Amino acid sequence: MTESKENLPTINSLSGADREVIETGLRRGANRREVMSWLIAAGASIAGAGAIVTSATEVLAQTPKKGGKITFASDLHGPSDTLDPALNTSTIDYSRGRAYYNSLCQINDDLSTRPELAEEYSANADNSEWTFKLRKGVKFHDGSPLTADDVIYSMSRHYGEKSTSTAKPLVADVKEWKKVDQFTIKAIMMGPNADLPVILGTPQFKIIKDGTTEFQTANGTGPFRLTEFKPGQRSIGMRNEDYWREGANAEILEITAITDKVARTSAFLSGDIDLMQGLDPKAIKSVESTPGVGVWSVPAGGYFGICAMTNSSPGNNPDFVRALQYIQRREKIVKSILKGQGTVGNDHPINISYGADHCSELEQRVHDLDKAKFYLKKSGITQAEVNVAEVAPGMTDIVLLAQREAQKIGLDLQIKKVPNDGYWGAVWMKTPVNVVTWNMRPTANVMINLAFAPDAPWNDTLWKSERLGKLLVESRAATDPAKRHEMYCEMQRLISVGTDDMPPSGMVIPAHRNYVDGKSDKIEGIGRMPLGSLGGYEWPEFAWRTDV
Repeated sequence: MTESKENLPTINSLSGADREVIETGLRRGANRREVMSWLIAAGASIAGAGAIVTSATEVLAQTPKKGGKITFASDLHGPSDTLDPALNTSTIDYSRGRAYYNSLCQINDDLSTRPELAEEYSANADNSEWTFKLRKGVKFHDGSPLTADDVIYSMSRHYGEKSTSTAKPLVADVKEWKKVDQFTIKAIMMGPNADLPVILGTPQFKIIKDGTTEFQTANGTGPFRLTEFKPGQRSIGMRNEDYWREGANAEILEITAITDKVARTSAFLSGDIDLMQGLDPKAIKSVESTPGVGVWSVPAGGYFGICAMTNSSPGNNPDFVRALQYIQRREKIVKSILKGQGTVGNDHPINISYGADHCSELEQRVHDLDKAKFYLKKSGITQAEVNVAEVAPGMTDIVLLAQREAQKIGLDLQIKKVPNDGYWGAVWMKTPVNVVTWNMRPTANVMINLAFAPDAPWNDTLWKSERLGKLLVESRAATDPAKRHEMYCEMQRLISVGTDDMPPSGMVIPAHRNYVDGKSDKIEGIGRMPLGSLGGYEWPEFAWRTDV
C-alpha cells in the first residue's frame, strides 16, 4: 500500500524523543540520506522518511515571525511567587526571571556558556580571577543604562550573613567583586574555580538595577516589560521594543500555573495554553495522538526525592533511611510510572547526564526486601508519614508504590497528600518526611553544592557533612580528570551510602527524569538546554508563533 501525500508523517508527528534525535542530527550536520537511513531502520517507509526529513528541515530553516501572544502554564505557584531573582526557587519564578531580566553569561544547549550582558569574559591562568566586560548601550526598562555598579550591586546580594539569596553557596568562594571602570568588573576568587561563568548563567544571578529593594515590578534589561504581576495567579509582559539585541518574537507573554495536572493537560489539549510544564507521563499517548500538539522531551539529570529530615525522627535513624532506599522499585518507576522518560537513580543527585563527574563505578542500589526488612527491624521503626504533593508528574505514584512495598516489610508508610499551592513554603524542609524534585544544574559541583553542602539553605534533609563541603571546594581546583572523578565519586558515595562515621544523607532518589513538557505545534524556537522546563527556561525570548 502506498501512502498518499496527505497521510505522510511530519516531524511534528514523532514522539519528543524521536524528534530530538532527528533535529539534533540535522543541526550537527547529518545529511538527508543519513537521517532517512535512521528512520527507515526504525521502520519508516522511504516516502515517510523523506517527508519527515523535509518537514524537519523546513522547521529548522524557518524565520521566526513577530507578534501574537504565548501562554505558558507551570505546575506550581502560590503567594511566595517572586520577581526577586535572588529568591527564585521554582519553574514559574525562573521563567518570569528569563522574561524580564538578563545574566552576565548564558548557558547553551550543550551546557557550555556564551556572553550575555557581558560582552566578553576571561580568566587568568589558574581561574582564580575573572574579568567581565559589559555591553554598552544596554538599558533597564526605566531607561537607565546598565553599568558596572548594577552588576556589583546585584552580586553583593548573594553575600553576607543577612543575604537571603537561595544561591548564596554557589558564589561563596568569590572574595570580592571589583569595579575596574564603568563597564568592567573583576571577580576575585578565594581559589581556582573554572565553573564561575556557568554558575552566573543560573537563574538567581540575573542583573537588577543598583539600589533595587522592592520587587512589586521587574525593572530588568530583559526581552519583556512587566505589565501585570499577581503572585499565585499570573504575570503578563509586553515585548521590550528597546531591547539590546533583536528582541522577543511574541508581542505578549502570559505566565501562569495550573496546579492540577489533569486540568493543565486538558487546557493544553484544548488550545487554551500554548506551552505547559510537567506533562504527566500517563498523558503522553493522548498528547501524541492529538493533532496540533506534541511532547517536548529532553533527557536530563533532574530527579525525584523523598526527604527524611535528619534533625528529627524517623530520618535521624540511618537504618530507617536505608530501609526506605531498599524498598524502591527503580526500574519499574522508570518503565511504568515515567513511561521510559528517565533513568534509574542511586540515591544521589548525579546521573549520566553529568558526564565524567558521574560515578558509574558506585554500586547500584537495587530493590531488596530482605535488606529493607533487616534495616527496618534494626531501626525499631514501624510507622512513618510522608507529606506528598505532585511536585513533578509521577511523584505521587512513586510514593504510592513505595507504600505498597513498605507493607511487605512491616512498615506502615502513611501518605498525607497536601496541596501543590504553597508547598515549598509550608511543607518542604518543615515536615519529618516530605518530597522534593530538583532540576538539573549545569555542573555536578553546582548541583551538590545547592542541595547537599553543609551550609546550603536548600539542603533538603539538613544533613551536614564537613568532608563533603571540603571536597566541593577542592574539586573546583582539580585539573587532573582522574583526581576530579575520584573526588566526585567520594561525594556521591557519602550522600548515598555514608561511611562508618557519617550516615547517608536521608535522601532517597529512586529516579531521574527527562524534562517532559507540552508544546503546541504553532510554537517554535524552543531549545533543548537540559537544566529545566522547555529548554532550561530560555524560551521566553526565542519562542515564536507560526500562525501570526
